Amino acid sequence: MARLPYLDVDDLAPEDRELLDRPINLARMLAHSPSGTRSFRGTGAWIRWKSRFDQRLREMAILRIGVITRTDYEYTHHIELGRQFGLSDDDIRTVIAGPDAGSLPELERLVLTAADEATEGLEISAETFDALRRHLNAELLVELTIILAFYNAVVRVLRSLEIDVEPGYERYLEEFPLP
Repeated sequence: MARLPYLDVDDLAPEDRELLDRPINLARMLAHSPSGTRSFRGTGAWIRWKSRFDQRLREMAILRIGVITRTDYEYTHHIELGRQFGLSDDDIRTVIAGPDAGSLPELERLVLTAADEATEGLEISAETFDALRRHLNAELLVELTIILAFYNAVVRVLRSLEIDVEPGYERYLEEFPLP
């Protein structure tokens, strides 16, 4: 159960009601701080719509963060989003298993390794970063780093505020149980 009540459109001032155009539980919780929500959404929107980093790889990295942190909300939402951005069920199973499972192409393995390192050790190791340099230019390396940092912040918000998974997303926990 969430630590604070979820807000509905009627709970917000008229000028803030657009914050719940997509009334998912994360938005309904963050709406307690309209200004904070706008800032938070700005970075998320840049990642989703303006970043040049490959969308499929992005979703693999975000999903991996959800797996490592065992954050049901992040995990379930990015299974759905991952599918929208090209992840197959086998890809999802591979992300769950981790970078050393199976025979991943080098770049996918490195992206998952970077997600593991940034999540568990707070930074991408020099070895992984140097290996990523063979595949990504400076712009994309910075974007990957921003994506990993932002979604590690997202899982901390989700867990600290105890934001519940919406009923429509719970099916992903049955389809792809967390290890």
